[in-house]
Amino acid sequence: MTVDASSAHQDSLPVSSDKMLDLLRAAGCEVTAYSHIPLRTVEDAKTVQGDVLPSGAGVVNIKNFYLRDRKKRNYLVVLEQDREVDLKALGAQIGAPGPSFGSPERLMEHLGVRPGAVSPLAMVTGAEMGVTLVMDAALRQAEVVHLHPLVNDRTVAMTPDDLERVLRGWGAEIRWLELG
Repeated sequence: MTVDASSAHQDSLPVSSDKMLDLLRAAGCEVTAYSHIPLRTVEDAKTVQGDVLPSGAGVVNIKNFYLRDRKKRNYLVVLEQDREVDLKALGAQIGAPGPSFGSPERLMEHLGVRPGAVSPLAMVTGAEMGVTLVMDAALRQAEVVHLHPLVNDRTVAMTPDDLERVLRGWGAEIRWLELG
């Protein structure tokens, strides 16, 4: 049996997607949850935006990178989905020399998710594992942010304020990245 990043295998995660939704609601976050086909890439996500997922002014979709630098430090970088990324320049900007994508095994160990389901909500595990969270400052201007609740066949919509509040509640320190 192939284990993928969908909700069919959520019970094999340190925190299930169902538990994540419960945690968000218990923290007083207003979340709207959507189910859809598994989305592994921005291109996949764009196939459901404006259809299954609402789009328009004030809605920000994100892309997420789990990176490891030469000093073996782990980073979760969260950017607006259409931002162009030069990995070397990004590494220099965040103080991560020689960044590369972390392996699926390290991703599970440090963020508790599988490839395709990386999300700021993975900091429920990442904060205690010492993962550095770097987020695009443009997200603060959104009315709603779409993100995966630890699986890639669900998306939640929540306000940036609720997202920031819950991340800080888990002990995550957010480094805001100003991009031109």
